Amino acid sequence: MNSIDLFVKNWGGKNAMVPINNHDIEELESKLNVLLPDSYKYLISTYGLVHTPNVLTKTCDLGSDISEVQDFLSLEDVFSLSQLYEMGGMPKGHVLFASDCKGNMFCFKLADCASKQIDSPVCFFDYGLCTVKKVSDSFTVWLDQFNEL
Repeated sequence: MNSIDLFVKNWGGKNAMVPINNHDIEELESKLNVLLPDSYKYLISTYGLVHTPNVLTKTCDLGSDISEVQDFLSLEDVFSLSQLYEMGGMPKGHVLFASDCKGNMFCFKLADCASKQIDSPVCFFDYGLCTVKKVSDSFTVWLDQFNEL
């Protein structure tokens, strides 16, 4: 999980992060009736909710096309916002896990979380357009694009 460790080292904010208990992650999976990717579970169970305030600055400075991530959602927000965003127009069938600074969200497709996966593709929900598009073939590859900045 070197990509994840490097991402946290490079981009994690200065605030102390608290790892999330595996039991709480399993409880969320049960409520959502999904199996979240192992790579994502490694991030939150090892480090907690990562806040990355410097990604926006770096992507703007470089003129990068990468959709910047700012906050990884709490487990409560993963559950409630996934439902709330669907009611607000997001196409059905997604589990939100992180946000940018503009109300847009990063998510996994529910179909990709139907069985145990080490890694899963990452999608981006554009709040203004109410569209979802795949932005990476896997969670770790998605994090690697930030590591390469």
